[in-house]
Amino acid sequence: MNTLNTDKHKRQYYLDWLRILLILTVFLFHIGMVFNSFGWHIKNNLLYPQLDKVMSFLHLWRMPLLFLISGAGTYLALGKRSGRQYLFERTKRLLVPLISGIFILVPVQVYFERIVSYESLLEFYPHMFEGIYPSGNFSWHHLWFIAYLFLISLFISPFLKYVRKPAYQNLQARLLRLVSRQGGINIIILPLFLSQLLLKPYFPVETHDVINDWAFIAYNLIFFLGGFILFSNPEAIEALKKQKRFLLVQASVMTIAWFLSRTQLQVIWPLAEIIRTSTAWTCSVAALVWTAILANRDHPLRKHLNQAIYPFYLVHQPIIIICSYFIIQWPWADGIKALFILLCSFALSVSVYWFLIRPFNFMRVLFGMKKGRNTHQKTYQLKPAIALIRKS
Repeated sequence: MNTLNTDKHKRQYYLDWLRILLILTVFLFHIGMVFNSFGWHIKNNLLYPQLDKVMSFLHLWRMPLLFLISGAGTYLALGKRSGRQYLFERTKRLLVPLISGIFILVPVQVYFERIVSYESLLEFYPHMFEGIYPSGNFSWHHLWFIAYLFLISLFISPFLKYVRKPAYQNLQARLLRLVSRQGGINIIILPLFLSQLLLKPYFPVETHDVINDWAFIAYNLIFFLGGFILFSNPEAIEALKKQKRFLLVQASVMTIAWFLSRTQLQVIWPLAEIIRTSTAWTCSVAALVWTAILANRDHPLRKHLNQAIYPFYLVHQPIIIICSYFIIQWPWADGIKALFILLCSFALSVSVYWFLIRPFNFMRVLFGMKKGRNTHQKTYQLKPAIALIRKS
């Protein structure tokens, strides 16, 4: 079996930094959900609809960009793995945390949303399979991202053997020539738009439930494949760096067009969909390319943050909900409440990772981490970590 080109598989540090940054924005987004007018588990008594448009814009491209990064990371991590080995690794990293999260994390969220109906979390657990959320109790909530990544892994695994074929290398070369032309990267907008044009009449709402969500799944699959085929290639990134100003202007123009289409203009559906998909793609590409320009370098903290960010993502939402449930009842200004929710949720999420997940191999496996050597002996040796932070 031929290995993939090693020159194309050197670690791209900017992908790690961008992933870390995006997960932190997800954390902030979920704090905002306490105060905007969207439906969510826990809501403040006074809501701020002015947050809605900004948060809708961020949601438009932040999660698709995570799929784009995941696609690039998947290609770079393949190495000598066969399709079967790839699926085994994806099962450990995605399916195991998904199942553990459904039983450990999600019930906490649903319980606090419906706390008046149950005397305790232990009383709620026997009822967690009573119906599908939102009418029932069973769900995977924020773990939909993990579920969809695993679904995409199942979809692409039969085709991985073709990645090492000359035909695939020729396809990448042709796409590289196209991407090297200014604006050529926008070719991906066409399949994005067509997927929504064909599927949204049947699956109009983003549901995260797989069965009724095929327009959204196809949308994110195309982002994933764009990352897998194009953004895994350093030559494509170098070509796009030369277009950095064009990409930034293009993303800015589409952002203005999107806000106008949502606030000032009456836009028919096909045109609105073109604006939506174009905005998501151009903002994602501009963010990725500018991160590659500014942050494609290693740092002593990168490895530690990159290991922590996945468990952090898994635990952050139930922790935000717990903190929010108590803090929104305090007789304080809403800005102070938001700040306390942020600080308490961040501190608790980091503490759960550091003290409950990181030290124990069993917990590391449940939360998608690799097993560590003698982790239980090193966990509470905080001086090296403090020294590392000071050094940075």
